[in-house]
Formats: sequence, structure tokens, C-alpha cells
Amino acid sequence: MEFFLSVSQTKNFSTTARTFGVSATAVSRLITDFEDSLGVKLLLRSTRQIMLTESGEEYARQLEGILWNINAAHSSITAIREAPKGHLRVHSRMMFGLGVLPPLIARFRKLYRDIHIELILSETPADLRRDQIDIDFRISPPVEAGVKRRILFRSARYLVAAPAYLQGRALPQKPADLGEHDCLNYLRPGGESVWHFSQAGQIEDLAFQPRHASNNGMALLEMARLGEGIALLDDYTVHADLERGSLVRLLPDYQVTNTTYEEGMYATILDTPMVPTKLRLFLDFVVEHVSGESNRFIALGDEPAASDQVGG
Repeated sequence: MEFFLSVSQTKNFSTTARTFGVSATAVSRLITDFEDSLGVKLLLRSTRQIMLTESGEEYARQLEGILWNINAAHSSITAIREAPKGHLRVHSRMMFGLGVLPPLIARFRKLYRDIHIELILSETPADLRRDQIDIDFRISPPVEAGVKRRILFRSARYLVAAPAYLQGRALPQKPADLGEHDCLNYLRPGGESVWHFSQAGQIEDLAFQPRHASNNGMALLEMARLGEGIALLDDYTVHADLERGSLVRLLPDYQVTNTTYEEGMYATILDTPMVPTKLRLFLDFVVEHVSGESNRFIALGDEPAASDQVGG
């Protein structure tokens, strides 16, 4: 099963052979024997390429979950009689991963020195199984099958700007007033620059021409701090700036978003019969420090040097 799954992913006998330390001929022969035992053709082979049959594609898809569960079961049984150890691959959105997770990882390591964490950051959700990610921190609930979630907190988005930017400008009193201001846009698929406003059940959409745009929230936060315009950012991202006055919240009587009003921070893991001990310990640790309506604002409260970077 492992040999076939590897070939299905690499489309190359030689690459699989190097991974397992055998010859390419041995891999080819093993797959042939495997097909004979199943009575099903899994691969279409030619001198130039290897392709999966329809049966091969379906079998490979199911094997990913089966082999992951087997490995997880082995790891969990081993963990029962050993101190927690091993590697955890953690994926997160950029700002939560930059602002909150590093200090938490440092504290966690003081408790569990044999658990080593790989932190991968990007602006898109990870494919847990294909990317071999143990836990993914997302700003919206997962929609794919075979995963389960644990909500850490719900959040809102705020329109913010630096006092230096607002100096000499009229404060916006309603969404339409933003047309007279420089706005900073978060780049999303499709390239639209639209903010959605809600007040007393009334919905209003505002399309705008951005002064600057970026697909990275940290870049937008820094541009807002520099006085380049008005940015839409998560409340926990800008909380410290609002507290010290380096940013000012605008239109506080409106709910505003560029996606939905139901976002927050979700810890997402594969839905398996057993959760590995190392994963459970780390997830419980993060939940203890950031879960809830107020903890997201004070996750780094006892480390002033780092608190300037709280984000999500």
C-alpha cells in the first residue's frame, strides 16, 4: 500500500525506489504483483509516463486516510508507555502564526522538551493529510470532510487608521464617506476590493479603489501604522495598537467584513479515532492561553516585549 501510494503521488518508480531504498525494477514488480492480487489495474504505464486508472485514483484516495490512521495508532500506542515526544507540524495563518504562536511554542517547549514543532505559515488553509500537517489554525471553520475543529474564539474586524493619517481629514461617519479616503485592501481570489457593512439589520456594500493592496495582513497592519490609509483587520490583531493609540478605530457602530461575519480562530485536525498525545497536549496548551472572548487580547500580556506583535 505504501509503495503504491508513493507511486500515485510521484508518478515515478525511480523516485519511490529512492525513498524506500530499493531498485525501480523492484518497485515496478511489486506494484504488478499487487495489481494481480487485487485483480484490478491501478496504473497505466508507458515509456514516458505513469498514470492512474480510475480505480487507482479511488484506491489512492482511500489509502491516504487508512495509512495515516495506522501510523497514528502506532504513535499513540507508543506514546502510552513513553514520555511525549516527536515532531508536530503546525500550520497557521500569517498574523496568528507570527504574533501569538512563537511565544506559546517557547513556553510549551519548557514543559515538553522532547516535542519539536515545525511552524508553517501561509494565507490559505492547509490540506492536513496531503501536506502532513498535524494541526491547522484557520480564521474560518473547515468545510472539507474528514476533519474536526475546535473553536478558540470568535472575532470581529475593525476599520483602523493611524492618527497621523487622520490629521486634517474628516472622520468618516458612514461607509460612503470612505470614498474620500485612502483604503488598504487585503487581496483575495478574484481581486475584488469590497467591504460589507451591517447596522441594525441593514446591509451595505462598498466597492473601492485601494491606495495599496497586499495578500498579507501583517503588511497591511504596518502600512496602517505608517499612515498610508485605512485598513480592515481582525480585532485581536489591532488590539494592542488601539490600546496605546498608534491606531484609531473608525465607524465603530458598524459591523464590517470582507468575507463573512462568522469568523474567528479555529484549530483544525484530522478526524481520527485517536488523537496523538503530542498533538492533544499542544492543542490543550494553546486553548488554555487564547481561548475565549477576552484571552485573545491578553495571550501575550505577561510578555510586554512581544505584546506589540499580537495578531491573527
